[in-house]
Amino acid sequence: MLRALRNSWRLLRVALSFARHDALFPLETLGIAPALIAWARLFAWRRDARRPGERLAAALQEMGPSFIKLGQALSTRADLLSDEVATDLARLQDHLPPFPGAQARRTIELELGRPVEALYASFDDVPIAAASIAQVHFATTTDGRPVAVKVLRPGIEAAYARDLDLFYWMAELVERTQPRFRRMRPVESVKAFADVVRVEMDLRMEAAAAQELGENFQDDPSYRTPVIDWDRTAQRVMTQEQVDGIPIGDRDAIVAAGHDPDLIMKKCAEAFFYQVFRDGFFHADMHGGNAFVDRQGRIVPVDFGIMGRVDPDTRGYLAELLVAFLRRDYRAVAEV
Repeated sequence: MLRALRNSWRLLRVALSFARHDALFPLETLGIAPALIAWARLFAWRRDARRPGERLAAALQEMGPSFIKLGQALSTRADLLSDEVATDLARLQDHLPPFPGAQARRTIELELGRPVEALYASFDDVPIAAASIAQVHFATTTDGRPVAVKVLRPGIEAAYARDLDLFYWMAELVERTQPRFRRMRPVESVKAFADVVRVEMDLRMEAAAAQELGENFQDDPSYRTPVIDWDRTAQRVMTQEQVDGIPIGDRDAIVAAGHDPDLIMKKCAEAFFYQVFRDGFFHADMHGGNAFVDRQGRIVPVDFGIMGRVDPDTRGYLAELLVAFLRRDYRAVAEV
């Protein structure tokens, strides 16, 4: 009973936020708590000229980290939303205002058990990037190596736990009251989302993923991962080599540096195929901001919080499917 009351109140707050952006349509489609949603509709701003997906993205951005991540996950589910809405959600930016450098220092000292000054000769209190789960600071180790230090947001674990409880409660309600949605397995979808988030909350897992991916490419001259500083890494802090390179999405800068964009794309494609078909372990969040081109023209990925594995049988199935598509043998595609 207490859980239902708590989550009903939270659902009302979510509905009011969605109403401010005239983005109540997902909750209306789900058909849960119709009286509550109808009441929230009274507060909807009806002159918003943006597309439905843009309005939904703005509402999710306003709700904070868990909802931003949920929106990004939903962007891959055009079967649940329209193609247009899914495309707009894919543009959700995982950026939030940074938390103070003093809090980052406190987290580092609690996690690593030593003063920041004993770990780093210099530490920039202004982060180079701030996302929903963590932010990144540039620093120099006491032995002179430039590094990037990733620190989880204070209280982020508790915040995600509260939001995940709401998501589970809503999914359970949908399965219980809306038979037409049961085939989509909403509870299983929330569980998959929660599993990804749980891994991202332990930076040791991300560090291990970076190292495993790097070891898979240790003999490849065109692809490498940043070196992890395990002595300065713990559950809520990760220290890695600072990448000196050009964001892979900045084509003009890549050309100005004398690199061939076509060759860069070829290296990226080859690396991804090796990850999926040779190693069965791949970077699952590869976008323009998550990879760099270094001075030697090597591809250097970053942000290893979301990785994927493919078992041998599935690799064989995907290979047959890919070859059939490349041959335009659509009968074979249907038969694979």
